[in-house]
Amino acid sequence: MRQCRTPHQQRKERTISIEKKQMIHRLIIERIAHDLSVFAEAAKAAHEASIHEENIPDNKYDTLSLEASYLAQGQANRAQEIKLALQAYQRLELQRFDDDATVRLTALVTLEAEDGEVRTVFIGPEEGGLKIDLAGEEVLVITPGSPLGSDLIGRGVGEVVQLGTGRSCKEFEITGIC
Repeated sequence: MRQCRTPHQQRKERTISIEKKQMIHRLIIERIAHDLSVFAEAAKAAHEASIHEENIPDNKYDTLSLEASYLAQGQANRAQEIKLALQAYQRLELQRFDDDATVRLTALVTLEAEDGEVRTVFIGPEEGGLKIDLAGEEVLVITPGSPLGSDLIGRGVGEVVQLGTGRSCKEFEITGIC
């Protein structure tokens, strides 16, 4: 799967990958900031609905105000989680990886299956499952605590990991770490 590259080609690829990783980091921050504003606005709207005079209960079975307050609290809690994730990414220092490095936090990992399928994942501190589109390439954010993240941590280029379970299980080789 891997092809021989000259040292010049390797330095050029590493520079492109570092720039790509910086762009992904920026896009993650932008997406999380957007999500924070959406959840904060939704929590505010649900809170206003919970205290609106039209939602004052007429009897013990009228629970619209109570339901709106539960919704407001849930959205406020999620907004707080997103705020903490945003702060974590804003403080995050992207690490550089040598050719013989192993996967750790802030790694941009390229995985390739025998059939040519390529997947790219970014190891981040929070918000696992977030998908970033970078010029048509999907980059999946995973955390070290996720099944794939814990499987990748400490592995190097050339090692193989399995994705999926049962019939959908597929082997991917780590072909790049940046």
